[in-house]
Amino acid sequence: MFNVRICDDLEEAERCWTKAWPKEKVFDLWPVRASFQREFNHKPHFIIAEDGDQVAGMLALSRMMETRTYAHFPGELWAGGTWLEQNRIISRDENVFHALVEHIPGQAHIRYLTGESLNMCVELQVIDEMGYLFYPGDYQYSFKTYLDQFPGKSRKKILQEVNRLESIGVTWRYDSLPDLDRLFKLNQKTFREASYFSDARFLRAFQNLANWLQDNGMLRITAVELGGKLAAVDMGSVYKGRYTLLAGGTNADFPGVAKLINLHHMERACREHMISVDFLCGDFGWKERFRLTPRPLFKMDIPFVTHAETTDTYVRAMDHAV
Repeated sequence: MFNVRICDDLEEAERCWTKAWPKEKVFDLWPVRASFQREFNHKPHFIIAEDGDQVAGMLALSRMMETRTYAHFPGELWAGGTWLEQNRIISRDENVFHALVEHIPGQAHIRYLTGESLNMCVELQVIDEMGYLFYPGDYQYSFKTYLDQFPGKSRKKILQEVNRLESIGVTWRYDSLPDLDRLFKLNQKTFREASYFSDARFLRAFQNLANWLQDNGMLRITAVELGGKLAAVDMGSVYKGRYTLLAGGTNADFPGVAKLINLHHMERACREHMISVDFLCGDFGWKERFRLTPRPLFKMDIPFVTHAETTDTYVRAMDHAV
């Protein structure tokens, strides 16, 4: 037997998260989520199933005033959706899962859910986007073995492009904090208003995140100069042997530099015997061609009120909360 309750207090939500949430990926860590919560400041709405003093299930949501919907905590809204991946619905069994979903009080758009989150209800496994990972162990931690998997012509073309860029004169630089500001500027220059960092909240959230990762020995910054000129910068994190690329910026003066720096990440991951390199969702025209392993992440849309409320009641409650 279990009871379901709602937690909308941030401090209590942190305690529940810390107690119940698996700590497998960097996105599972409360301080990572809190880096965005601090800037977006959406009201938490955690639906928690408890059996005595044990958490039997949890659906961590945020109430989005901008869209009048609910999204996975912390609701770091950009272009109508959230950004953080590997979201979860924690449930010990199918009854708990359905109880959590039934207590969503209004429209919800929950993105980037892991497959494990929906195992209790596979009919809800609607693919949101594909993530892409590189597993060095699949190639005996040998970057050469990885390259040897490509057909001869493809491998030759890749190496020619790398050699062309390196012939300009390549310099790698690691973990230099000033390179973060350069990353943000490169990204904004390339994508303009489509850049995450054109939103001051997102920019501050990444700065918060970078500071926390740095303080905890998890931040990885990689910059490459070509001919003495900054060509690309990437920001990532290393947690439990898993390298996650979080953001990047490239200089348009150097076409192909994104491939150069991504291959560098993969080569380094082989040398350091990492478990995986997560390049996150979106193919961007290269991830499948570079034989990364696809991993589906799922979404769950709740277009209606599911628990003892009408739509009018929900809208009035949201308006009152404003």
